[in-house]
Amino acid sequence: MVDLDLQAPIYVAGHRGMVGSAIVRALEDRGHTNVITRTSSELDLRDQRAVHAFLEETRPTQVYLAAAKVGGIHANNTYKADFLYDNVMMEANVIEGSRRAGVEKLLFLGSSCIYPKHAPQPMSEDVLLTGALEPTNEPYAIAKIAGLKLCDAYRDQHGCNFISAMPTNLYGPGDNYHPENSHVLPALVRRFHEAKVNSASEVVCWGTGSPRREFLHVDDLAQACLHLMDVHNDAGWVNVGTGEDVTIKELAETVARVVGYEGELVWDTTKPDGTPRKLLDVSKMSALGWRATTPLERGIEAVYVDFQHALEHEVLRG
Repeated sequence: MVDLDLQAPIYVAGHRGMVGSAIVRALEDRGHTNVITRTSSELDLRDQRAVHAFLEETRPTQVYLAAAKVGGIHANNTYKADFLYDNVMMEANVIEGSRRAGVEKLLFLGSSCIYPKHAPQPMSEDVLLTGALEPTNEPYAIAKIAGLKLCDAYRDQHGCNFISAMPTNLYGPGDNYHPENSHVLPALVRRFHEAKVNSASEVVCWGTGSPRREFLHVDDLAQACLHLMDVHNDAGWVNVGTGEDVTIKELAETVARVVGYEGELVWDTTKPDGTPRKLLDVSKMSALGWRATTPLERGIEAVYVDFQHALEHEVLRG
C-alpha cells in the first residue's frame, strides 16, 4: 500500500485541458488538498524564467505534465512551427524547472499517435521510432517524442524519477465538439445530436466504417496516471488504453443509440478510411496492476450529457 501524503503540493500543468482537468478531479477525489494550478495567462509555460521561478517558489513534490498545444490535421499542417516550438518549450521548461526545484516525481503525457504510422498491431512500447511518423502529425509527434526522451535523459544523467505514460484515443468531459476539428467520437456525438434535433432521415459517415480504433475515457486515464505515480519508477513509457478496439461502424451505431437517433447511417465509401487499425498493447500497464473500468457505451452516455450541458451554456469549443 502506498503511503500517501494528501497535503503534499502537487502541480498539474494544463489543468484546463481534458486530461489535466481529469487528473485534478482524480487527485481531489482521493483527498489531495494542495493541488497547484496556473492558467496560461498566469504562467506561460514557454517562458523559461517564469516557469523556473514558479516551480522554485511552489516546490511541488510531484508534477503531472499534461499541458500541450493540440489540434486536428488542419491545425497541425497549418501551424507546424507553433506545434513543434510551443510543445518542446513547455516540456523542456517544466522538466528542467522540476529538476532544479527538487521535484520528487514527474509524469509526462505522450500520445499513441506518435507511434509509427504503420506499426504492427497491437502497438507495444518498443515500436516507437522504428518507422516513419504520420506526416500530418509530425511536428506534434516530434515534440512529444522529445518529452519522452527528456524524461529518460534526466533519469540517466541527473537521477530524476521522471516517468511517462502513452495514452490511446481519449474522450470524456471537456472534449472538443467542433464539427470539423474534433476527433471522431465527439464529432459523431454532435452530428447525431443535430440529426436528431433536425429530424434528418440519414447521417453520412466517411469511409467504409471498417477501421478499428481504441477509446479510453479520460477519467480512466487520470486514475492510471495516479496509479503510475504510486507504483511505477522505471525508465521508458507505459501504454495506457483498454486493450480493446471497435470498428468505426460499431462506434457510430453506439453513438446513434445513445443519442437516440433513429435514422439511417450511410457510408460514403469514396472518402478515405485512414489507418486500418490503431490498438495499444497494454500488457505492461496490466502487469502494474491497472485496467480501464469504463465500458465504451456507458462512457459515451456520460459524454452526451456533457455535450448537452455545454450546448445549453454555449461553451462548446470551436
